[in-house]
Amino acid sequence: MAPSNVRPRLHLLSPEQMNQVHRYSVEILEKTGIRVESDTARRIFSKSGAVRIKNDMIYISAELINHAIKTAPSDIEIFKRNGEPAFRLGKKQGNETYFGIGVTNIYYQDPESNRLELFTRKHMQHSTRMGDILDNYDMISTIGIPSDVPVELSDLYSTLDMYANTEKPLVLLISGENKINYVFEMLSSVHGNISARPFCIPYVNLITPLVLNASTTDKMISAINYDLPLMFSNYSMYGGTSPATPGGTLALLNAELMAGLVFSQLVREGSKIILGSLPAAFNMSTMGSYYTPYSYLLNLACAEMMHFYEIPHCGTSGSNNGRGADLPASENLWINHLSSCLGKVGCAPFVGGTFESMAFSPAMVVLSSHIIGEARKFAGGFTLDDECVNLDEIKKAGPGGNYFTSGQTLGLLQDKTYRTELWKTLNVEGWKRQNMPKAEDELIELTMQICKMPQKIPQDSLDITVRGEAFIKGMQK
Repeated sequence: MAPSNVRPRLHLLSPEQMNQVHRYSVEILEKTGIRVESDTARRIFSKSGAVRIKNDMIYISAELINHAIKTAPSDIEIFKRNGEPAFRLGKKQGNETYFGIGVTNIYYQDPESNRLELFTRKHMQHSTRMGDILDNYDMISTIGIPSDVPVELSDLYSTLDMYANTEKPLVLLISGENKINYVFEMLSSVHGNISARPFCIPYVNLITPLVLNASTTDKMISAINYDLPLMFSNYSMYGGTSPATPGGTLALLNAELMAGLVFSQLVREGSKIILGSLPAAFNMSTMGSYYTPYSYLLNLACAEMMHFYEIPHCGTSGSNNGRGADLPASENLWINHLSSCLGKVGCAPFVGGTFESMAFSPAMVVLSSHIIGEARKFAGGFTLDDECVNLDEIKKAGPGGNYFTSGQTLGLLQDKTYRTELWKTLNVEGWKRQNMPKAEDELIELTMQICKMPQKIPQDSLDITVRGEAFIKGMQK
């Protein structure tokens, strides 16, 4: 009997509903339009006769949207910086969801004291290595904004310190105006051709609702000119910057993504683009954002829309609520990571932030790594075949028997995928003997062990850092 895989999956939208979302989005772009701030971007839009321009407003036709969907690549391969394949996003991706740590935090949350301190280059280097050694992370996103370098150079130092301390792919968030080309030039100086086997993915997002700002379009043009895969996303707070209803927010966010897609294909047809949303809710009491069950439904619905279009997808990571690696954070991380692995989410690059992604928490990174591992096991399901069922073993044990020492049991006990290693298993007496430890204490203990263990530093890290710093100093002259 051929093996069959029993695999749980989440499905939200029917084909009819996906077509309905698409129609709503097309109507938004045809009738409401999107504001485009850059003269250069408006000229690029004007290359198509299927675009209507009125002052800074752009109205995009269904014909052009559908053409852009067809011309955008349905599959993108991402590499490690040493040239080895890392993962694929899109049509040939399979059922795996890829995760990364980041993103652009201002503070670093010390795992032992829980105190916040300004993020520095040292934190960037150490945190990058931490993300490198944890196997459940597939990429490193710009983790923080270093406070110990001049503001105008922070993008360069951030990128250099990530590049020098991991082989994993990088998601680059360039915050400074007109800095992205300098970042690409620096990477080219220490790496060579950065587009041949792309290991870095520039990330941009427009302003919701419906503003394609100049900084975003400038960065898009630069990334496309370097032939790099581009991550184009939008961030919204429903009830604040997007409609209060999930359906309205989905239609609006999807329309914005279609506008970014069209622009990318007008810059150069066939440009590699990854689309996705970071949906949150608006908290009127704090005037900030937070995650809700609807946020995660919107995340999954966006992923299904990209699967419908056959466009690679990036989604949200659940790192928002919480004051560290605490109960509120765990609640959000579990629902996000598990639903992402069960749905069609392509990648979730921004794990590890607390206080609305203001502070980077190593303890959160360790907790998330554990949750991602468990979510992947759950989503992977199990095999149903003759070997796994093993009727001979069942017959041998017979009625009233046991499987404590069976060959299958002993074999699986050696398989790490069947064991959970973050939390100690204690009975009541054991817990009392150890002075009733809290589970959070075990998380901090493990985090400190990881932080203090000898870190795997790429052999060329020092040489890269020296050459990169020389480039930055030379650029200042």
